[in-house]
Amino acid sequence: MRGILPFLKDAWRIAKPYYWAGSEERWFARGMLVVVLAMRLLMVAMSVVLSYWNNAFFNSLQEKDFGAFISLLFWYHASPQGWWGYLPGFCEIVAIYIVVAVYRVYLVQLLQIRWRRWMTARFVTEWMTDRAYYRMSLRHGTAGTKFTDNPDQRIAEDLRDFIGDGVAGSLGILYLAIDFLANIVSLFSFLTILWTLSGDVSFFGVRIPGYMVWVALIYSIVGTGLTHLVGRKLVPLNFRKQQVEADFRFALVRVRENTEGIALYGGEALERTTLLDRFAALAANWRAMMSRIKALNALTTGYGQIAGIFPFVVAAPRYFFGNVPLGALTQTADAFGQVQGSMSWFVDNYSTIASWRATVERLATFQRAIEMAHEAAAEGVKFAGETGDGYALHDARIDLPNGHTLMGNTSLQLLPGRPVLLTGRSGAGKSTLFRALAGIWPFGGGSVQRGHGTALFLPQRPYFPLGTLRHAVAYPSEASHFTDAAFRAALEDSGVGHLVPRLDEEDNWSLRLSGGEQQRLALARALLAKPDWLFLDEATASLDPESETALYEAIRVQLPNTTVVSIAHRPAVAAWHDRHLVVQRGADGQGRVVEVTAKAAE
Repeated sequence: MRGILPFLKDAWRIAKPYYWAGSEERWFARGMLVVVLAMRLLMVAMSVVLSYWNNAFFNSLQEKDFGAFISLLFWYHASPQGWWGYLPGFCEIVAIYIVVAVYRVYLVQLLQIRWRRWMTARFVTEWMTDRAYYRMSLRHGTAGTKFTDNPDQRIAEDLRDFIGDGVAGSLGILYLAIDFLANIVSLFSFLTILWTLSGDVSFFGVRIPGYMVWVALIYSIVGTGLTHLVGRKLVPLNFRKQQVEADFRFALVRVRENTEGIALYGGEALERTTLLDRFAALAANWRAMMSRIKALNALTTGYGQIAGIFPFVVAAPRYFFGNVPLGALTQTADAFGQVQGSMSWFVDNYSTIASWRATVERLATFQRAIEMAHEAAAEGVKFAGETGDGYALHDARIDLPNGHTLMGNTSLQLLPGRPVLLTGRSGAGKSTLFRALAGIWPFGGGSVQRGHGTALFLPQRPYFPLGTLRHAVAYPSEASHFTDAAFRAALEDSGVGHLVPRLDEEDNWSLRLSGGEQQRLALARALLAKPDWLFLDEATASLDPESETALYEAIRVQLPNTTVVSIAHRPAVAAWHDRHLVVQRGADGQGRVVEVTAKAAE
């Protein structure tokens, strides 16, 4: 793990935008931060008042002063140590303290959810912009890159844990920062009290003023050093914990989303082994954390227990010699506890800081990966504008993520009104060529021009968003853009008219529908959108030849102005296209696109 300064820079870099760097909520955020900090400092001030109240209260008990006892409980009491010569009653102090404590938590939670909402929107936007999510997934495992695992967890959970979740009890930067500042104020407030009450002692002839302050300092330094020595390994263990938890959850989701495939293969035993292996990694990390936390708890618990009695032991001689009354002794012990507690803030919050630091590391890594993906947006085959002559690929080089060149110096022109069939052996690069034409392939160079109008690319495995079937068919357009009659016609023409009554049902359609139904539904999407260009990447491969023919017929009839570009393997599909291109692998291992003439095809 990295040093403390880079860690703090990362934390500041993540937190800064909401308060300073262009956030539309920055004034609300700053104002709310000032309010909650002021309320926390007010609680510190009331702790100081209670310290003096404690002194007066125990003195009233020692002196058997019933009037002072009642006044200190319910009203106010004249005291040279109070504000303007008076100490408020316990009931007044507690009433104010309760109101401040309750609303401080409420306002912190309000700031937390507003901050989390803003940061979630920011991270999601940056992740989706320029298809950074796509580039990051492709770079997994490639040389010179660091894989950012489980982006879903980093957005959903790590952002929550970074900011804090007062409802679920997850502490974060707001708690740590405000509590740290309050402890600094508390330290100096009670340091003055402790210095005044401590008096002087002589040690081997040396006069030591405010000796209780030096005892608290030494006690805290020893405790902090031992705590860091024992607990420093919790930071990488917490980082690892978040990773293995997410990996295990992801494996469970994969099983849920691929139930039919696993059942058909009879792969239950292997899946069970995979799940248990991932859980074994989780459990091993958990046990390592258990051992480390056990040692840390032994230290901090003992440290805390000793701290409760230690000031009385140190201050008792002055009380027994009659130098201070009982109230001064209790106030000295309380001030010592406050000073020692403030100095030991690091000890008391070590586990929280270790867990939070791992969260910062994961968010910072994720943020840097997004930035790298944005910087890489200039790479790959880029759009060079629109042309009325259709799609044109100019001297394009298409590389694989590992740097190997799949196609070199490739030029290609697709003319409007002339359907094209693209064939070739598996692995030759047909689908990657489609990605280059779509302008999303980030590896390589060159440019692609596209014709006027809209384009729709349908992959072999359709994607269906969450929501109703109506929403899934209209994707990526809004369902409100189309009439019920248009939906009905599209579904019926694509052979899934039986789904019309379910248009407003919500379901996981990727699991609910068969492979053939999913491809028919994707083609219904094309019939509904009526694009000028339709790219089909084996988009009918799950259908029987008769159904495939019927769908191509529906496309020709319903989309007469759409230019279709298909990747397919069945010879019968060629009848629906005017041109036939083949991707061939040369002796140098690089692919090239060759046009097959009608005579050669025969």
